[in-house]
This record gives sequence, C-alpha cells and structure tokens, in this order.
Amino acid sequence: MPKYYEEKETDWRACAGVREDLSTCLLESACVIQEGKSPRLCLKEGHCKALQVLFFECKRSILDNRARFRGRKGY
Repeated sequence: MPKYYEEKETDWRACAGVREDLSTCLLESACVIQEGKSPRLCLKEGHCKALQVLFFECKRSILDNRARFRGRKGY
C-alpha cells in the first residue's frame, strides 16, 4: 500500500510520490537496517524492485509524447 497521499504537502517534481515511497521502502528494508548497507547498494541487490520499476516507468512517461494526453504513469 503506498504511503503517499494527496493531502500531504508534496514535492512539485514529477513522480514525487513514487520517489518518496521508494526511499521509504529502502530505508526501512532489512538490508539497510540490519546489515548496515547503503540504500544504493540494497537497490542494486534487488530490494523494493516493484517501486523501482514504477519509478522508472513514471520517469520514462515524462519523455513520452503520448503521455501528454494519457497522463503520467504511477500515482
């Protein structure tokens, strides 16, 4: 369940909600907390993969000309 809600004060950048959820997921993962690894290393190991793919799709939809009519992917 995403932790991003419309009522919160959000960043004005594109895909801000997905970015926030991805960072929260990484910081709360067992890889960072228990093993003490950096979030970047945990991301490379495959933690929070669904949010990583969603963030990539959201950023890619910014460059897609069809997204002007369909809207950005993500939430």
